[in-house]
Amino acid sequence: MLILGIETSCDETAAAVVKNGRFVLSNVVSSQTELHAPYGGVVPEVAARDHVKSIVPIVDRALKEAGTDLEKIDAIAVTKGPGLITSLLIGVDTAKSLAYTAGKKIIGLNHLEAHVYASQLQESGGEKPAALKFPLIYLIASGGHTELVLMEDHLKHKTIGATRDDAAGEAFDKVAKLLQLDYPGGPIVAERANSGNSRSYAFPRPMLDQGFEFSFSGLKTDVLRLVKKNKYKFSAPAINNICASFQAAVVDVLVTKTTKAAREHQAEMIVIGGGVSANQLLRNVLNKKTAAELPNTELLIPKVKYSTDNAAMVAALGYYYAREGKFDGWDKLKVEPNLSLG
Repeated sequence: MLILGIETSCDETAAAVVKNGRFVLSNVVSSQTELHAPYGGVVPEVAARDHVKSIVPIVDRALKEAGTDLEKIDAIAVTKGPGLITSLLIGVDTAKSLAYTAGKKIIGLNHLEAHVYASQLQESGGEKPAALKFPLIYLIASGGHTELVLMEDHLKHKTIGATRDDAAGEAFDKVAKLLQLDYPGGPIVAERANSGNSRSYAFPRPMLDQGFEFSFSGLKTDVLRLVKKNKYKFSAPAINNICASFQAAVVDVLVTKTTKAAREHQAEMIVIGGGVSANQLLRNVLNKKTAAELPNTELLIPKVKYSTDNAAMVAALGYYYAREGKFDGWDKLKVEPNLSLG
């Protein structure tokens, strides 16, 4: 089954073709990082304007790279939320137009749910892709969301913990701004952390022993206090040490709560997704802790290129909805900017 995926929830315009929910035939992503860099963050109007300009060429390219055309596509999957409403509208309206003109089934999806399926993506012709095993614990860590989700089966999930304030990725970006680092902040903090000492500053581990809820606002505020105390003046080595200490605190919280959830729910597998899942320290620490403390639990981590928003994960999830016959009417599908996982 061939699924065309379309993703425009924020500042990436993406389209992909995936076979049977796992094999990536094409995955085209147009990033807007350079467009938003002068503003230090995503500007909705700028994002929407670029989506309008690039969505059709991106879809065409995805079909061509997959060696197929719209007639051979079995269904179209598109992100309907959560995200920026103007960005979502462009992707959904494009998908609806294609579905109507080509007579194809359409599926509106939650891209937070789609992130879990990024972990089993594999290029066609490569090694056999991993399969999700249930029950599993799914950590979604991105700029706008930090959640722990229990999945009992495909399309059956329950959020067991979420952030009460800042998401992990949001905290990374805000700390980058406090330290006057370039945009996008998260990857730069991680890069600077590689040259720093994570024991230089004793930053707190918020809510470490309090269930599965998260809170990173206090950690960010602790960095703010340090910055103000030093009047925003730090040497390069000091900035590296702050980044390393901050990153270690975030990773400690994410890993501790994720493994605790896996243990309590007797999970067969742990899966991570979202932009922060590309963080190398998070990957390394979670891998070591899972192997040492949960030897019967498998850890499945997506390739870095599938960690951030992309359309291949949307197409992959779309396969499971299509398999169950769960489609939307093209005339009834609407965007849901505040869509949750439930």
